[in-house]
Amino acid sequence: MADTLITFDHVKKTYGNKQAVDDVSFTVNRGEIFVLVGASGSGKTTTLRMINELLEPTDGNIYFNGQRIKDYNVRELRLQTGYVLQQIALFPNMSVAQNVALIPSMKKQSKADTSTLVDQLLNDVDLDPQTYRDRMPDELSGGEQQRVGILRAFAGQPQIVLMDEPFSALDPISRTQLQNLVIDIHHRLNSTVVFVTHDMDEALKLGDRIGVMRLGKLLQVGTPDEIVRHPADQFVQRLFENSMAHDVYHVLLSKLAVMGYLQDINDSSTLASGEDRVTLNGDQTVSDALTPLESNETVLIQSEGGPTRLLTRDQLFKFIGDYRSH
Repeated sequence: MADTLITFDHVKKTYGNKQAVDDVSFTVNRGEIFVLVGASGSGKTTTLRMINELLEPTDGNIYFNGQRIKDYNVRELRLQTGYVLQQIALFPNMSVAQNVALIPSMKKQSKADTSTLVDQLLNDVDLDPQTYRDRMPDELSGGEQQRVGILRAFAGQPQIVLMDEPFSALDPISRTQLQNLVIDIHHRLNSTVVFVTHDMDEALKLGDRIGVMRLGKLLQVGTPDEIVRHPADQFVQRLFENSMAHDVYHVLLSKLAVMGYLQDINDSSTLASGEDRVTLNGDQTVSDALTPLESNETVLIQSEGGPTRLLTRDQLFKFIGDYRSH
């Protein structure tokens, strides 16, 4: 059973006659990246900002670790929350090291431990501490500034990190690098992230689960595969049908052999000794392999005129993950 960190319980946010968030309920599990995706005005950023009380709900409740957010001391709540914005929000009068060390210092971590942590984090993102720790924000490129902003958000080891369209102003190369950085830090620290974006490919690449919003309503919550393969309605389907990650499901299984994701079977006894397996044609697609692999660890792929090969569940999901990361 999932360990729930955040719960939205029939939450509404109203501005005059406008319902910015309309009766939204969902959970965020500890240790996952939960992505809120939708067009401008869908309510995703408003939803995010209610998690650390930058905004207060008009109705309903939000729970953090089982306790209502409104019952927390605001300062204590925010010390447990990292925050990364689209607008790079480094303190201009503080060095790189001082920016990264801000929350650990506020939590009374020793100067020696904090200094070691700063150097370790800078090394982790290929920013040499000797070169970068004493630089000021205006001496950094936009991508470097955002990288430092991400480090600052994670440095205090918060229980949750909120990221509000942090990469939308960056060039595609920097954006891909920072997406990969977030995934890497998330896995190493087992952190919990709520990430807001209007980019469907970004949502599919980063999200363990995705919440799709439109006009203040939450239309669907699911894994990337569930969202793409089983959209809740035509709006969700149209939203994701042109994404790169959607294309992964149309790749021919025969191409997986060329790309090295299928296992050659050289010993016929391997087939004889194994349990009965589903056999798919090489002209079928990745989408066709997903259903049998839900109940089988492996399937056989038979290409016309070629050898029979083995596709494992792990290899298929590795292919999907690698495809999305490019």
